[in-house]
Amino acid sequence: MEIVTAGVPLMILVICFIIITGGFCPNTDALLMNCLESDQEALLDFKNGLYDPENRLSSWKGSNCCQWWGISCESNTGAVIAVDLHNPYPQRFHSSSRYGFWNVSGEIRPSLTKLKSLRHLDLSLNTFDGNKIPEFLGSLKNLQYLNLSNAGFSGAIPLTLGNLSGLQYLDVESWSSYVDNLEWVTGLVSLEHLVMNGVNLSMVGSDWIRTLNKLPSLTKLHLSSCSLSVTIPTPAFVNISSLVSLDLSFNKFNSKVPDWLVNISSLVTLDLSNNGLFGRIPLGFSELPNLQFLYLAGNDNLTGSCHQLLRGRWEKIHVLDIASNSLHGKLPASLGNMTFLTRLNLPGNHVEGEIPSSIGKLCNLMHFDISNNNVTGTLPEVLEGTDCLSRKPLPSLQYLDLSNNHLVGKLPEWLGQLKNLVELRLLYNSLHGPIPASLGLLQNLSVLWLGGNELNGTLPESLGQLSELIFFDVSSNHLTGLVTEKHFLKQGKLKHLLLSFNSFTLNVSSNWVPPFQVWHIQMGSCHLGPAFPAWLKSQKEVTNLDFSNASITGSMPYWFWERSSNLILLNVSHNQLEGHLSSPLSLASFAVVDFSLNFFSGSIPIPSDNIKFLDLSKNKFSGTIPKNMSYDFYVLSLSDNHINGEIPVSIANNRHLLVIDLSRNNLTGSIPSSIGNCSFLTALDLSMNNLFGKIPESLGRLKELQTLHLSDNKLSGYLPISFLNLSSLETLDLGYNRIMGRIPPWFGKGFKSLRILSLRSNSFSGELPSVLSNLSSLQVLDLAENQLNGSIPASFGDFKAMSQVQNSNHYLFYGTFDHYLLYGTRGGYYKENFVVNLEGQFRTYTKTLSLLTSLDLSGNNLSGGLPIEITKLLGLVVMNLSRNHISGYIPESISELKQLSSLDLSSNEFSGVIPRSLGLLSFLGFLNLSKNNLSGRIPYSDHLSTFDAPSFAGNLGLCGTPLAVKCPGDDEEDSDSGWTTPKDNNSGDSFVDQWFYLSIGLGFAAGILVPYIILAMRKCLREAYFGAVDVVLERILYLWLKHRTIQKRNRGHQQ
Repeated sequence: MEIVTAGVPLMILVICFIIITGGFCPNTDALLMNCLESDQEALLDFKNGLYDPENRLSSWKGSNCCQWWGISCESNTGAVIAVDLHNPYPQRFHSSSRYGFWNVSGEIRPSLTKLKSLRHLDLSLNTFDGNKIPEFLGSLKNLQYLNLSNAGFSGAIPLTLGNLSGLQYLDVESWSSYVDNLEWVTGLVSLEHLVMNGVNLSMVGSDWIRTLNKLPSLTKLHLSSCSLSVTIPTPAFVNISSLVSLDLSFNKFNSKVPDWLVNISSLVTLDLSNNGLFGRIPLGFSELPNLQFLYLAGNDNLTGSCHQLLRGRWEKIHVLDIASNSLHGKLPASLGNMTFLTRLNLPGNHVEGEIPSSIGKLCNLMHFDISNNNVTGTLPEVLEGTDCLSRKPLPSLQYLDLSNNHLVGKLPEWLGQLKNLVELRLLYNSLHGPIPASLGLLQNLSVLWLGGNELNGTLPESLGQLSELIFFDVSSNHLTGLVTEKHFLKQGKLKHLLLSFNSFTLNVSSNWVPPFQVWHIQMGSCHLGPAFPAWLKSQKEVTNLDFSNASITGSMPYWFWERSSNLILLNVSHNQLEGHLSSPLSLASFAVVDFSLNFFSGSIPIPSDNIKFLDLSKNKFSGTIPKNMSYDFYVLSLSDNHINGEIPVSIANNRHLLVIDLSRNNLTGSIPSSIGNCSFLTALDLSMNNLFGKIPESLGRLKELQTLHLSDNKLSGYLPISFLNLSSLETLDLGYNRIMGRIPPWFGKGFKSLRILSLRSNSFSGELPSVLSNLSSLQVLDLAENQLNGSIPASFGDFKAMSQVQNSNHYLFYGTFDHYLLYGTRGGYYKENFVVNLEGQFRTYTKTLSLLTSLDLSGNNLSGGLPIEITKLLGLVVMNLSRNHISGYIPESISELKQLSSLDLSSNEFSGVIPRSLGLLSFLGFLNLSKNNLSGRIPYSDHLSTFDAPSFAGNLGLCGTPLAVKCPGDDEEDSDSGWTTPKDNNSGDSFVDQWFYLSIGLGFAAGILVPYIILAMRKCLREAYFGAVDVVLERILYLWLKHRTIQKRNRGHQQ
């Protein structure tokens, strides 16, 4: 009762309190004045057309409408001058569902026009879904403020709004409204603020700026996301010279920045971001005396020199955002003169050079981002900045992002002095050295990203003092040592812990309960074992868990499966875990699960419907694949287990499948034709099983398929002609089967992306189709071990990809879905692999497969000569033509194949001499020319001298080193009579020979004559002595003959 009788002042306070939370606050005099009866009736009729679920208009009763919520009256007459029903809690800005009901909707009734004195109307942020803006609003002659933004209105904005000649503020921001003619705006002669963000203006033509140029009082113009295109036109004269704020962001201008903008000296805010603008950034922007906020981000092709642009005056600049453009050059030292600068945003450009130490003088700088550039050098060891009040550099800095650059050196100590720093991002540089312990002093730090560098040493225990830390990433460095409980002592707010790819050993007590409840744990390649970490039991909010390669043994604890239903990502691969998995596997929606490379056994667990990526490869699972595999997978990998039985037909019910990998098992039966229904499939690997029967024609429906491996099975029949539809195919591996028939010529009609074609070890016959050379992307062609005949087509020298040296390596993988590539952990993909006969051995290529070019036609019945056109394949790394009937000469131009690492021409009918040019192939690591009809001296020089006799064996006409067979003439030189020294034209060698023979003569003289006098007197000594001399003479003769043979061989090489 006391509250009711407390009087008008208390009522005023209550009403104003309500108004502060979202209503229009009237003055106190108006509350004491009764409103006009006609206005009250009009408002009640207006209310009756509205739907008010939260009963916000419950106060709209009684005789004095001036006291109603959202209503304001004129103090003298009581006439309603303001209706403010904007939603103070729009749902998109508040997570609480309750606020979504604060909006009003329904019908805007014409009774509003009876409010003759109405000057302020705000219906913004409500949900008048589908309603058009009423045309009768244009009759509110006294209206000065109209805000209908984001209120759910759609359709054309009425031209009648142009009648509001007294209107000063108009905001019709909407994403479902349009205007096809802007001429009506010229009637708004008093307009100061015009906001039309999101309104479709694509039909207004190119004169829009000339139309708006007729509004001399305009100070604020916001036309963001209005589908304006072509160019920003140039008006005949700039009449809008009083503009303070201009926002033309998110349009499609695709033009240069207009020069006339630099003449609007009143500009405080200019936003031209995300417009497709190109050309140089006008240097005149730096001379605008009032400019405080400049946004040019996201145009991609705006250019300019950092040194020129940033050394301008920039008298009052607060925010400079030029992210994602083409700025180049170094940051000038004069950057430190922008004393008002609070935000410098330059990521995604081509900024280079070092960071100047003068940035320390930016006392007001709060946000500094030059990530994704080409910044080099070390971070400044010392910063300037003693002029700041704190006497320390960068005292206001809260956000520092230098990620994805080329920074080197150590982390400077001044980083630990940035007391207000909230986010420190130094990801993916080449920083080395220890992490400074002083970083533990940054008590406001919530984000610490140091991953992807070369940091070494141990993790400072002081980091455990960061009580505000949420993101902690030191992954992918060279850090070592123990990680203990002290490292997390006060990190109670930690949600993201990334320690992977270091050499940490987690050393905590068995009953440790962490102070945090993390969402994301990444500890791959850390030593966590041998037992599964017990502390994880206390973590009830984990959604992403990576314990891969963590030296964990034993089985998964039972309590883990009780927590697993929250997991979106689970990676425990590359451990020694064993036992059976929980069945069914229960995880969160869209889960990514990787149990690969362990010792899990038993039957395949039944997955839940939520799992999208399941990798159980390289374990010891046995039994059959569950018959019901309708789980809507994206990736399914069961490879390298002991699974038997048939492939279930139900596997094709997973219509979103990107990857099926069932390779290296004991599967039998035929390939289900239903797999052809998996229209999104990009990788199918059924290799190394016992599958039989024909290849289903239905596989030709897989138009997204990029890699198909069916090798090492018992498949038979012919190649399906439906394969011609596989236009996206990059790898086709059908080797080691029983497929027969001719190689179809339609291979040369499609397959523009085919890199690898293997039909090895089948029963293909007939001639090689010359049209195969149309496969412009082909790098690996393996047709070995078939029954092919005829000659090698000359067109095989036209393989475009083989004729180019492959210098750019990129990992070939398929089936990626980026949504799951969280925090650098594995998402889901199929790694391409292929086995190549290299240097006489079979090797599996994966990571460097994109660099390989190989031609293998071995083990067939090919005849004729080796086309000289083959030597145009300059990128060829492997060529194997062995075990055929190829004849003729080895072309001298084979030396052009400078990338050759392996060359096998053995077991053919090649004749003639071995080209001396073969010795120029410096990369050649394997050479086999054996079992041919080659003849003449082996040119055993240069690189050919690195190969032994087996490389040349089986050629009856070959002679010389390294074979034991001597060439004609070699014996004649070795059969010189007596001890006569052979004639030698080389004076140096002759001089050495003379001393060699002189030393032998003197040795004989001293060894025979001197002892002769002594031994002549004793028969027993004489017999023993001359027996020893015979042995020595035999040894000397052997050494002399060896010396002469080596000399002659060297002279032959020099000739």
